[in-house]
Amino acid sequence: MQPSERPAPADRPDHPDRPDRSAADRDRGLRARAEDWLAGEIDGHDAATVRGWLQAGDTTALEQAFGARLEFGTAGIRGRLGPGPAQMNRALVVRVTAGVAARLARDAPGGLVVVGRDARHGSKTFAADAAGVLAGAGFEAMLFDRHVPTPMLAFATRYLDAAAGVQITASHNPPQDNGYKLYWSGGAQISAPLDAEISAEIDALGPARAVRREPAAVRRLTWDALVDAYTAEALAHLRFAERDLRIVTTALHGVAGRSLIELLHAAGFTDVHPVAEQQEPDPDFPTVAFPNPEEPGALDHALVLAAEVEADVILANDPDGDRIAVAVPSEGSPGGWRVLSGDEVGCILGEHLLATAEVAHPAVATTVVSSQLLGRIAEHHGAAYAETLTGFKWLAGAAVGAEARGQQMVLAYEQALGVMVGTAVLDKDGLSAALVVADLAAHLRARGGTLLDALDDLARRHGVHATGQRSVRLDPDDAPLVDAVLEGLRTHPPEDVAGVAVTALADHQARVRHTAHGAEQPLDLPSTPLAVMSLADGTRLQVRPSGTEPLLKFYAEVVEPPTPDLAASRAAAAVRLDRMLEAFLATAMGFAERP
Repeated sequence: MQPSERPAPADRPDHPDRPDRSAADRDRGLRARAEDWLAGEIDGHDAATVRGWLQAGDTTALEQAFGARLEFGTAGIRGRLGPGPAQMNRALVVRVTAGVAARLARDAPGGLVVVGRDARHGSKTFAADAAGVLAGAGFEAMLFDRHVPTPMLAFATRYLDAAAGVQITASHNPPQDNGYKLYWSGGAQISAPLDAEISAEIDALGPARAVRREPAAVRRLTWDALVDAYTAEALAHLRFAERDLRIVTTALHGVAGRSLIELLHAAGFTDVHPVAEQQEPDPDFPTVAFPNPEEPGALDHALVLAAEVEADVILANDPDGDRIAVAVPSEGSPGGWRVLSGDEVGCILGEHLLATAEVAHPAVATTVVSSQLLGRIAEHHGAAYAETLTGFKWLAGAAVGAEARGQQMVLAYEQALGVMVGTAVLDKDGLSAALVVADLAAHLRARGGTLLDALDDLARRHGVHATGQRSVRLDPDDAPLVDAVLEGLRTHPPEDVAGVAVTALADHQARVRHTAHGAEQPLDLPSTPLAVMSLADGTRLQVRPSGTEPLLKFYAEVVEPPTPDLAASRAAAAVRLDRMLEAFLATAMGFAERP
């Protein structure tokens, strides 16, 4: 055989069987990170799982576990349970808490830190680990003696003047997930630059096994020590005396069931009917496909019970109790019940609390992806109004800013069923919000009205504001899709959507708003991956990646002017809304399909 006829060596680029060097390098990197992690692992079960992956050469599992470290997002850290820095496990909780302790020591060395948890898989162990690390770092660590709703942890952080608070929860995520929420001094969730500073401290740490833990030094915090104070704060928001209201509640297998009923009873609501099969915590959420009251089917059991007992209202919390969903009887709705949207709940309560405000300078706030109606309600009442990025860490900041200006935040909400009433809890609180809904509903019922009548009153004054949302669920490797959609809208915005001219595009990533006439205006909000289009007929269209789930979210709002025929206006708005959402989704996703 002549030299020219010899087969190409396997490592030459032109050899058909040459392994992909980049893939091989990646696999070696994954294995190295897994081996390093094993050296510092503290959980035997997780260690055995990783050794099994290494032995089997399961690169898919290794990539899922060691591809990247979970980072603080819109509402803390959330991820799938499992080994490795990209999933939720004991080693990650220990290292994250050690990073939190290192950063907190600059502000409040030896200060009080409160730790709570929900009832998900792993939550009890994770909370104990977190408290032990904080105690080992010299902080006064107090651990709730039972699972608690997230609003109670946020309340405790503020009420006890703690340096920080940690809640182990994944809120409404699927059963296989867990998470870590962090509150700083004052009781609000952390925001930039704290998240980056804590992340840097975590990166500088050694293995989890080297982190000092002192479980014996952790103090127990009882529920009874705080429940009276929390209840008193919640009851202070009530405005009416009527209590003739039949209520169905559901906790969706979460930790808020007992708390909500006790709160309602304390306010004088005794005709309360919990959904029995969803009342007690169950981390597997067996009766729902997805434990989020926004999801279709999540309220089915509550709707059945409400029909049986002829209830006046349904109040539903998500599994950690920070969200509130509301449903009311409606003859024109399927099944005779209508589930109110988050925007509807927020705006009804905004109108109610501003109309009955007992403070001199009330303020309200919502997020950029919520309805514009709250701003019009605030203007009508002469109240201050703020609009923030998505997430209650930003709404809490708006409340703190309002207080600095001599104002009092009476309500903040986001369209994803999050409501903050007052400022005793600087986060969304589905318990106190549910109580205020019941207070208003009982008052309206005593006068022959309902919450739907309150919506009608708003529509007559400000027009019909219809909001809607679509979501595209993402795979782990879909980051380029998100970038393509946002970059496409940013650089090649459409001239129209569904035949309606686009008049402006707000690029929140670049913090600039472009008009159709070529003008540019700076945006005051922090940079975030969000694109907002304004249309000639008042429609607003938005798209952003979720900060808590693998979703690309599309939002739309259309407005029909005030008219005596509300039914016709609502029908017209619904048709426009659906048409706009479909056209917007098609336009945006078209950028992801282009070469």
